[in-house]
Amino acid sequence: MKRGKKSGFILVSVYLIIIVLIILTIGFSSRSIQEANLSLRQKSSLQALYLAEAGVDSALEWLRGYTAPPVPYNSGVVSLGAGNFNFTVTSIGALSYEVLCVGTVGGVTRALSTTFTQDHYARYAYFTNSELYQGGSVWFVDWDVLRGPVHTNSRFNMKGNPTFEDYVKSVSDVIRFYNNGSPIDTSSSSNPPYDAPDFQYGLVLGADDVPMPARALDLRNAAASSGLYLNGSSTVTFNSNGTINVTNAARGWNNFNTNIPANGAIFVNGAASVSGTVNGSATIGSSSNITVTDNILYSDDPRTNPNSTDKLGIIAEAHVIIPQTAPNNLEIDASIMALNTSFTLQNFSQGPPKGTLTVYGGIIQKNRGPVGTFSGMTKLSGYSKNYQYDTRLLTSPPPFNPTTGDYVMLTWKEE
Repeated sequence: MKRGKKSGFILVSVYLIIIVLIILTIGFSSRSIQEANLSLRQKSSLQALYLAEAGVDSALEWLRGYTAPPVPYNSGVVSLGAGNFNFTVTSIGALSYEVLCVGTVGGVTRALSTTFTQDHYARYAYFTNSELYQGGSVWFVDWDVLRGPVHTNSRFNMKGNPTFEDYVKSVSDVIRFYNNGSPIDTSSSSNPPYDAPDFQYGLVLGADDVPMPARALDLRNAAASSGLYLNGSSTVTFNSNGTINVTNAARGWNNFNTNIPANGAIFVNGAASVSGTVNGSATIGSSSNITVTDNILYSDDPRTNPNSTDKLGIIAEAHVIIPQTAPNNLEIDASIMALNTSFTLQNFSQGPPKGTLTVYGGIIQKNRGPVGTFSGMTKLSGYSKNYQYDTRLLTSPPPFNPTTGDYVMLTWKEE
């Protein structure tokens, strides 16, 4: 009897253990299935992101295929691998576009929003094809502060502690420093001053070359078709009421008052002089030199009103020159291009110093032009530089600003 009771107890215990094992097995199986499903979903999510990125690449190739992309555009569903993607392109400015791309795999979607702009030269605060002027090196020095993107197709020359507040790129693999060709250890008092440029956003050496155009062809054509095209030396003065005063012998104009052309294109087939207060959006170009005789200011200053629509491009197919007769503490609000060769102060080595040259916009030049001289830490002649980037130009350049034919990505985010 006792033996029977013990057998019954053992049997019940076995049943209980079996039930527990079954429950545990079911639990483990359920968890395994959940983990497998989660792993599959994570894999699908990652694949969907890759497909969205592939769609962004496809959109960029599509943009590169057009001088003026027909937007808005929808690619439709494009199958690729285990899923698909589709992208849409919309315009957000004269040369800028937003791309929204959705990648889908197994019911999982990922969406990327990116913006591209045509690689135009007005997006640079400072750009040179060469850092030489008439065979000699031009230097960045202690009091130089550059605010905005900087690029050179050659090698930078640095003395002391110039400051760069945005990205800096050089095609060269090295920088030339003033003191024995490289920064010097400051531990010894016998050493010369230490060269330590402040690259606040980083420095990229060995960057890709960005070729410069030789002529402002789009501006020439736009001025000839529906803008203002002038033959012979001309003087153009911008007025705060949105008009310009023009002196041009071929047209018999002497300080003739007229409106800025509707398309903003002004081109002088000859030398040009420019100054004044800009109210509107325009680009003035010249087949020769452009001389900036006095301040060029915006009527509605975008530094105090970010919604200002005043913009100016200055494009000389030769030099952009500041004469010695220009005022001290000169300001030029414009994106300046000197295609052949430089933006420079006339007789820059003649003293005394002329205060500060403020450029609000950008300077793009084939060969870097000097605007002053120094000895040690002392300025001997010309201007100190205060170059500030007009961030509006990144996505909305002045009319008919030259482009490289490529696109650059400005933003990337997942929706």
